[in-house]
Amino acid sequence: MTQTQVKTRGDFLARVTHNQQIGPSYFRLGLQLEGEAAQIYARFRPGQFVELKLDSAALPAPEDIPPELADLAQRHIILRRPFSLCSLELEATSATLEIIYGVIGPGTVRMTKLQPGQSVSVLGPLGNGFAMPASKKRALLVAGGVGAPPIQHLATSLAASGAWDEIILFTGARTVEDLPFVREFQGDQLILPELAACQVKVCIATDDGSYGHHGFVTDCLTAHVQAQSPRAKEETMVYACGPEPMLAKVAAIAESLHIDCQVSMEQRMACGINLCQGCAIECRVPGSTETVYRMCCEDGPVFDAQEVIFA
Repeated sequence: MTQTQVKTRGDFLARVTHNQQIGPSYFRLGLQLEGEAAQIYARFRPGQFVELKLDSAALPAPEDIPPELADLAQRHIILRRPFSLCSLELEATSATLEIIYGVIGPGTVRMTKLQPGQSVSVLGPLGNGFAMPASKKRALLVAGGVGAPPIQHLATSLAASGAWDEIILFTGARTVEDLPFVREFQGDQLILPELAACQVKVCIATDDGSYGHHGFVTDCLTAHVQAQSPRAKEETMVYACGPEPMLAKVAAIAESLHIDCQVSMEQRMACGINLCQGCAIECRVPGSTETVYRMCCEDGPVFDAQEVIFA
């Protein structure tokens, strides 16, 4: 088989290894792949995603469905659902993908009932991940809401490479309970153990002031980058994933201070392979006043922040 014929993605059956609740509305799902699938996922890059087939997943008992989702949960699942990874563990003959998901609709409601040993169809790896230029030495990562999983995966990957002098995660949520991370308290201090283990610094912001900075996470980013020297800014890359208004603000901050920035966009990527063309992102054409539409699933979900035209 020639290099151009090497398989880069596929539809594989994965075995559920765990499905643990980590917050009021967040769960962490483990999916194990073996054989050819494991070899393909060994090339997975943080920021890429997978699509899960959930049409045959069972509904929870009525009393276990959040009241606000009671009617929505009854809808038939037709399309796959896209998810980024929060971690990827590779072994000799297997790969374990971990997904953090929020319970927000009929698909994710069903996911809460997945049990160890069950099988799930996983399509991927899909899309393009984050770039990690060798010229950069400082990574500032910004995560908002369900944008946290790919940023966590990126943070641990950057730390494992040993090539970065500084890695700081800025993460925000409405309340401390809404942070989509495995977390624990040591006295009054909140610890994100997976990030602490690889010495990634963490700055937390909450809308209600229940922990950390009382306000937007972008406030924390602004304060940090404004204090950097010109040389440090040249060596810095900002990475972000979260709600579009947050991404627009991060992109504006980076542009105003001449710092390179990549954003992972959130869109409804129904097919994941550029067939339905329902996830278009308007982008600038470099060196021109023209714009083009790029598909989030195929051309992204990671884009240079200065290319994206935010609504």
